[in-house]
Amino acid sequence: MDAIRVGLVLLGLCLAGPGVITATVAAAQEGEGLSDVLTDLLRGSDGAPLAGPERRLPFGREDMQLSFAPLVKETAPAVVNVYASKKPREVRSPFEGDPFFEQFFGRQMRPRAQNSLGSGVIVDAGGLVVTNFHVIRGADEVKVAMSDGREFASRVLLKDESLDLAVLKIDAPEPFPVVPIGDSDALEVGDLVLAVGNPFGVGQTTTSGIVSALARTHVGVSDFGFFIQTDAAINPGNSGGALINMGGQLVGINTAIFSRSGGSIGIGFAIPSNMVRAVTQAAASGSDFFERPYLGADFEEVTAQIAESLGMARPTGALVSAVAADGPAAKAGLRAGDVVLTLNGAVIEHVDALSYRLATQNIGTQAELKVLSQGDEKTVGVDLVRAPEGANAAPVMIRGRSPFAGAKVADLSPRLAQRLGLDADIKGVAVVDIDGSSPSARFGFQPRDIVREVNGEEIDTADKLKQVAETPSRWWRFTVERDGKLLRQTLRF
Repeated sequence: MDAIRVGLVLLGLCLAGPGVITATVAAAQEGEGLSDVLTDLLRGSDGAPLAGPERRLPFGREDMQLSFAPLVKETAPAVVNVYASKKPREVRSPFEGDPFFEQFFGRQMRPRAQNSLGSGVIVDAGGLVVTNFHVIRGADEVKVAMSDGREFASRVLLKDESLDLAVLKIDAPEPFPVVPIGDSDALEVGDLVLAVGNPFGVGQTTTSGIVSALARTHVGVSDFGFFIQTDAAINPGNSGGALINMGGQLVGINTAIFSRSGGSIGIGFAIPSNMVRAVTQAAASGSDFFERPYLGADFEEVTAQIAESLGMARPTGALVSAVAADGPAAKAGLRAGDVVLTLNGAVIEHVDALSYRLATQNIGTQAELKVLSQGDEKTVGVDLVRAPEGANAAPVMIRGRSPFAGAKVADLSPRLAQRLGLDADIKGVAVVDIDGSSPSARFGFQPRDIVREVNGEEIDTADKLKQVAETPSRWWRFTVERDGKLLRQTLRF
């Protein structure tokens, strides 16, 4: 028994570390017995025995039988593969078919169709599928394949590039399996989650992890700024897949990873399910774009300097930078310089959080804002309304012989700006659609382009652009704003 006791003591000393061993040897050299030294080491400064944590085997028989398998079986059938294909625009060479040309230069290779592979989640038994916008970007055909081998052609009901979300519709006689949409606001850092998708196109896979962070911003994958961060492995092909909580509910749509190599390194991002629910409801109601409530105010970040000047303990909230006359914000009493602190009780940490909270509210309701105004906190009610359409909402098609021929343009209004994913307060004339075989397509015009000037004429209305563009000219000089940058071009046509 003594030998066993001595062995356990020596093992304990080894586990305790070199500092304890050194102290024990020094005490023994001064004449203290080994048992006395160990007794002192096991007592606190007050002489009372140290209370260690309860210990148990890390894996008991019951623990080893725990599995995520029942949860996966319940949810995986509703996670699908999304195949998107884009037919290339065929540009024929003027020498095609010429024997002399083909003898020296060979036959011209025709461009191949472009395909993309991603994942999606069925959220409605009637066949509504949510995926990422970038999975179906520019696609001419989108197919959905289920885990049981069935394949369906789909229709795109709604897509929003700024949110990186799209809603598809598939049809079958019987109901589809679904993953119920959960409350992403109930998530906490440390919660267990599963990521289900189709990485690398090898078939459906499931990975597990925890919620690493909430309300992540400036991720760089889209304009959306309220991501869930997880360490569940997300790899190429997982885009559009499901992030599942332990209740079998959808709490996020996996959208991107942070990686230099292209593989998962434990930093993945998902769009919260509350945002997914709002977009899905818009698609189910028949809308072809996701409409956000209109406040009639612009907001910016509260910096440390601004917080100090306003007497705030720390930088938080969203600073009101401008208020539109007669808008909902102005009617509620908001003024430039006010700071929005909460919306319907939810804390607003930054501007992106306010955008997210507003986007998940229903148009026609009223939001309660807690605002810091001139050093005092107050609560105001703001009506959430539809963005105004503008006086000249009808688009204008440009014809004739010019670089703009085939472009459909319209005067920008808050509602059109929202549809195009532009700032609500931006003014001008925007390209809303392009005929793919027209001169405007060949010269590279794109929807969302804002035409500022043509041949020395400032463009402030769609009718003015139509008039200038349909006036015959051999030389064309124009300025276009794209993604906040001015592009100037001079060409002969």
